[in-house]
Amino acid sequence: MKAIILEKVSSVENKPLKLVELPVPEPSPEEILIKVLACGICHTELDEIEGRLPVKFPVIPGHEIIGRVEKLGAKVTKFRKGDRVGIAWINFSCGECNFCQEGRENLCAKFRSTGCNVNGGYAEFTLVSEDFAYPIPERFSNSQAAPLLCAGAIGYRALNLTKLRDGQFLGLYGFGASAHIVIQIVKYKYPNSKVFVFTRPHQKEHQNLARRLGADWTGATGDSPPEKLNCAIDFTPAWKPVICALEAMGRGGRLVINAIRKENKDKDSLLALDYAKHLWQEKEIKSVANITRKDAQDFLLLAAKIPILPRVQEFKLEEANEALIMLKQGKLQGAGVLRISD
Repeated sequence: MKAIILEKVSSVENKPLKLVELPVPEPSPEEILIKVLACGICHTELDEIEGRLPVKFPVIPGHEIIGRVEKLGAKVTKFRKGDRVGIAWINFSCGECNFCQEGRENLCAKFRSTGCNVNGGYAEFTLVSEDFAYPIPERFSNSQAAPLLCAGAIGYRALNLTKLRDGQFLGLYGFGASAHIVIQIVKYKYPNSKVFVFTRPHQKEHQNLARRLGADWTGATGDSPPEKLNCAIDFTPAWKPVICALEAMGRGGRLVINAIRKENKDKDSLLALDYAKHLWQEKEIKSVANITRKDAQDFLLLAAKIPILPRVQEFKLEEANEALIMLKQGKLQGAGVLRISD
């Protein structure tokens, strides 16, 4: 099979992903072999490539996977050959620790992630336990469904963590794959709320997309929104939006950071943190770590009901390096997807 592998830490501009031929893997008794149809690209891949996230090298990246069941392990009962399924970031949790028992398997110490700790979807075939695969609603094409499995599911979790109530003001910092899905959830679930979108100053196309999707105001990070925010989600790898969001937030507001890592080159922005100005009056900062299977399952059902239609830009498997460079440069509209098979 054709597969893309990452062997070491590198700048993404060096195009470190290599196209290779590998044997098609065999499923264990509890696993299913998936013929990959599409795989979304994600900022997490940038963190893996550039060393901000520990990776089990060599690895096949990719954790927004849509495919069809090609082969069943001997003990598999949940799927049949030909079923269309998705694989998300969560690839394994122990099911026994306190976090798992409380429904917070995203915090399990034995948590394994697809495309990072185990091989993912930048390939023609991949494996997954039947317990960590999800049926995909028929209304979505393969490319539309792929971003729902991470950008959508983690955005859904982040939005729930804001505790937004209908009629309140929400700020979205950064408007890429996840934020452009979150705004569609907000407009459906909280029709009386207003959404203010903040981007880099030059990202006029991102702001235009935000307005087309229902944003009530758009501006650059650091601009003052029309109203004080009740809550906000920061989707960026930078520290500056954290400070700006706290400054734009009203009393008792909550900022949710939807990012795995923040860039050290921007850490001086934290020196601007002023307790009285940014945190007093019971403002909160909350991080998001991974997703649970329930997040993915619940969100897929909601996405089909709304329906959420992600904006996607397709690439060939061989174009993975170029797609990730575009992602890093902020040149993708909506979500990028590798189209691997029909």
